[in-house]
Amino acid sequence: MDAPESKTAAFLRELITFAVVALVIVVPIRLFIAQPFIVSGESMYPTFDTGQYLIVDQLSYKLHEPERGDVIIFRYPNNPSKFFIKRIIALPGETLELIGSDVFVTTTDGERAQIDEPYVNMQRDSTLVTTLKEDDYFVMGDNRLASLDSRTWGPLNREYIVGRAYVRLLPFSGIGFLPGGVK
Repeated sequence: MDAPESKTAAFLRELITFAVVALVIVVPIRLFIAQPFIVSGESMYPTFDTGQYLIVDQLSYKLHEPERGDVIIFRYPNNPSKFFIKRIIALPGETLELIGSDVFVTTTDGERAQIDEPYVNMQRDSTLVTTLKEDDYFVMGDNRLASLDSRTWGPLNREYIVGRAYVRLLPFSGIGFLPGGVK
């Protein structure tokens, strides 16, 4: 007859089983569906403040392309170990014009429109005209005076986009889905 399992051994077996099940569930979600992101810096103020905790949706852009106005998290092209958060201003194939503090986009259909940006906190006068390539996006921070963005280092290639800001969890007073959305 076998000896009854000790309470310590039973506890350790249950703990190991729990850990394995948690890893099997959590790791794929973290790697392929969603990941946490903590905002650092003032480039997206007032939409996002330093220390806010976001969940990044990594799955949606595998099913459809990013859209103008989306707040995205991406790897900084000049140092892919760093992550940035910015807003998409212009899409692949479009021509972007910065004239003073106004932003104009000419779509691939040839329609030219001024971008309404009620979320912009501070604007710096700029002059720039650029036509984006097939996989490029033009991104800028909402706090234009404090943002290192496509105006400085150029268009963002699609390969660097990690996902979009999907949920703001902290602070509790700012909890919401698709934070920073303009739609």
